[in-house]
Amino acid sequence: MHKSRGAAVLLPVGVTVGALVAGGLLAMSGAAQADPASAASGKRQEALLAAADEYHVPPAVLLALSHQESAWDGHSGLPSTDGGYGPMNLTEVTPAMLAGGGAGAAGRADVETLAADPAFHTLRRAAELTGLSARDLREDEAANIRGGAALLASYERELVGATPTDPGEWYGAVARYSQAKQEKAAASFADRVFRTMRGGASATTQDGQRLRLAAGPSITPDRQQIDALHLKKASTAAATECPTTVDCTFVAGSPVGGQVANRPTNGIRIDTIVIHDLESTYDAGVAGLANPTNPASTHYVMSSSGAVTQMVSTKDIAFHAGNYSTNLHSIGIEHEGFAAHGAAWYTESQYQATADLVRYLAERFGIPLDRQHVIGHDNVAGPNSALVAGMHWDPGYAWDWNHFMSLLGAPVSGLPEVPQPGEVVAITPSFTDNVQTFQVCPSDDPTGQTPTCTERQQQANFVHLRTAPDETAPLFGDQAIHGTAAGTNRVNDWGSTAQAGQQFVVAEVRGDWTAVWFSGAKVWFHNPGGTNTRIRYGVKIIKPAGSAPVALYGSSYPDKAEYPAGLGASAQAPLSMYSIPVGQAYVATQDASATDDYFPSSGAVVIGGKRMYTVQYNHRVALVYANGVTATTATHHWENGGV
Repeated sequence: MHKSRGAAVLLPVGVTVGALVAGGLLAMSGAAQADPASAASGKRQEALLAAADEYHVPPAVLLALSHQESAWDGHSGLPSTDGGYGPMNLTEVTPAMLAGGGAGAAGRADVETLAADPAFHTLRRAAELTGLSARDLREDEAANIRGGAALLASYERELVGATPTDPGEWYGAVARYSQAKQEKAAASFADRVFRTMRGGASATTQDGQRLRLAAGPSITPDRQQIDALHLKKASTAAATECPTTVDCTFVAGSPVGGQVANRPTNGIRIDTIVIHDLESTYDAGVAGLANPTNPASTHYVMSSSGAVTQMVSTKDIAFHAGNYSTNLHSIGIEHEGFAAHGAAWYTESQYQATADLVRYLAERFGIPLDRQHVIGHDNVAGPNSALVAGMHWDPGYAWDWNHFMSLLGAPVSGLPEVPQPGEVVAITPSFTDNVQTFQVCPSDDPTGQTPTCTERQQQANFVHLRTAPDETAPLFGDQAIHGTAAGTNRVNDWGSTAQAGQQFVVAEVRGDWTAVWFSGAKVWFHNPGGTNTRIRYGVKIIKPAGSAPVALYGSSYPDKAEYPAGLGASAQAPLSMYSIPVGQAYVATQDASATDDYFPSSGAVVIGGKRMYTVQYNHRVALVYANGVTATTATHHWENGGV
């Protein structure tokens, strides 16, 4: 979910580039010219040292700052998930990034205003200071490093009137580089940078760059400098909201990665908990989400050992799910780990601590403990047609939903039996016995452990869905991902899988194969004797009320006419590739709720007059207007002959 983390090189305090070259210290750090490969692997370190020399920044300061911002990763010219470019994480966040990122702000009238925050545009200022083009600062890492050095030096001159050689005198400038608006967040950022300087660091980045920074234990930051930045002070220390059974601390998340609110007191319900993985380690994930320019955030981060860091108050809105309507009504929990290697990271300590946390939150907010209200990021609806295909697929195949729901005291109960058409089934493959074959490619694995596309057989939480009741039949291809083409067994191809705990209406049964209505089609999965399902009763079944297909949506905003004057109306449109055809039926995952929207500048909550059901449409949920469907209660097939 977050930008990759690499390695850094720290240098002795006050040493200049010229001295390093003359004294041979560059060779010591992996840049010896006698070895071309070694020289190539030290280019980024040389660029950092050269920029420090050019702009009179102590080398240790620039190296530690870059380590904090990017772990010395160049991003190959692409933006990180917080809209930052290059080793210095110079930001240039666009409205499109906010529409499709953690904010999920597609359709919101205030997306342009959100994106205009100066904290999102440090790259522009760096271009002014260096005379370099924005393109160079984005794509050329040496230029990017020069831009970051120039920006930091400008902050130091504004603060103290010079560029001193003592690294400790750069504390205020480093704090300002964070772009934080609150003193605590800026100080936390600066403290992390100075801890790196004092302790030293070394690493080899994913693209083979080797960097090293020698420890400077005598560096003493002048923390009083932060007073001159005149930042907002927190009125009271943030308190954690955790059960007593969980080791819980608080680190403030990015202030631009969410919105202050007063849920549920202000009328905004909290009805969903979303499980994520970080695609990084715990420490790197917390640091990335604490970065004050990160336009994403989360309420909690869970480590593999079961320790948790709360980053956003539950009353506030965190931009974690990539869909503003979901963010509005949910609590997000990130997990240390990588979706492509989930089983190696999702530990029993993590499962149990998360279960304790989820039970605590569910009790506080009245959230039902079932798979319709405790979902994965990969189950969240895409907010509009353009964004559906690119929605995240974490926590992935290896999150053992059956085990996790058992820890919550809410397993899917019942004995296997062959379902009948019209009945509702929950998908319940045994994680231990359910070995699936899928392909993992380099872009799916940020750890760098998958150099080429490789097929794997692993325990999985899903069943593959096919177009016919035959193992050789093509996999179903989701319309948003594949159009009319077949699906794939790629690990990130969520469109051809039904996941443990999800509920669907049975369309047909042939021998050992069961068909369900899914994404507007009839799809098949192997289900001998009903071993991969359990029949569910008492849930609502949704069908078109008229003679035409029913449109589906990714958000739940009021109609434009329902917004008071002076408040910009959010817009939503049907998901163009999806509908519920006449004759098909789907399960409502939540009762129909009123459309709503929120305006943090005034605290206004707008409640619409229409209601929408959330339905399990495919691997993801979607929304339908209640006045366009009929809702009946699922019963045993012999009671009503099916639906």
